[in-house]
Amino acid sequence: MNQLAHCPGIYCGRELLPDGNWTDCGACPRGFRTNVSSACVPCEDAPTFYDWLYLGFMALLALVLHWFSIDMVALKRNIPKEVIAIHLSALIETVSASLITLQLTDPIGSFTIKSCRTRRLSDWYTLFHNPSPNYETSLHCTQEAVYPLYTMVFVFYSLGVMIMLLIRPWVVRKFLPKQGKYSIYNALYFFPIFAFLHAIGGGLIYYSFPYITIILSVLSNAAHFAFKLNQTMKSLLLSSVSDIKNITIILGHWLLHGYGIMAIATLRGISIHPAMFLLVPLPALFYILTARFTDPHKLHIE
Repeated sequence: MNQLAHCPGIYCGRELLPDGNWTDCGACPRGFRTNVSSACVPCEDAPTFYDWLYLGFMALLALVLHWFSIDMVALKRNIPKEVIAIHLSALIETVSASLITLQLTDPIGSFTIKSCRTRRLSDWYTLFHNPSPNYETSLHCTQEAVYPLYTMVFVFYSLGVMIMLLIRPWVVRKFLPKQGKYSIYNALYFFPIFAFLHAIGGGLIYYSFPYITIILSVLSNAAHFAFKLNQTMKSLLLSSVSDIKNITIILGHWLLHGYGIMAIATLRGISIHPAMFLLVPLPALFYILTARFTDPHKLHIE
């Protein structure tokens, strides 16, 4: 039996053979990760709460883009039952893809997953950390060190496209045959874009998605109010509580804002206190209270 020798680099490891010997240094198989002794050990960690928030963000991002594209192609001031039906279809597609992805991830057939704990940003980019002992031949140790957070998202996107193509055309044909088909075309564009962004920036998204959520919810909230023709405080406030579509959009912004606050607190290791969620309505209230000071008709250039 040969002794376990340490491997160069931080991701190269050795596998234990049936005869008791160790392999040469290389990439650990999928579902394994090297330990401090350079032995490939199976991923047995449970995902952290932040990991679940990250996976939830990737699913929510797809769902929000679905709903946004449906609204854009429907061009309805209110929310008729035809548009609601397509929104529900997008929700069912996203939830189904998420649940099936969990079922297909080890352990298969369970809603729990086994993972390797994310320790640093470089865990997402092992390709750039292949060592070159003595500056000679490089050891190729590229692997999924954050198993299964990286591949799960690709599986989810693939399932999202397939389930959408199975369900959405029938719903669109029945409820909104003319404009509804464009929501399918839009999804066939943004899913590959999401996959490309995840492939090259998965680690950056993992550590920055709480801030992305907060920024996007604030900007979307401001854009929603900015499109109102009447920018008086009274009109903005009344439309926010009397129009069903406006109420739905504002509540959606609040939910995203609260999600981002919870994710930032988790990332920073801060205990989540209910008082934090008092900040959720702040962007909407701030816009309504300050809209009159930014009315361009009241600006006079001398």
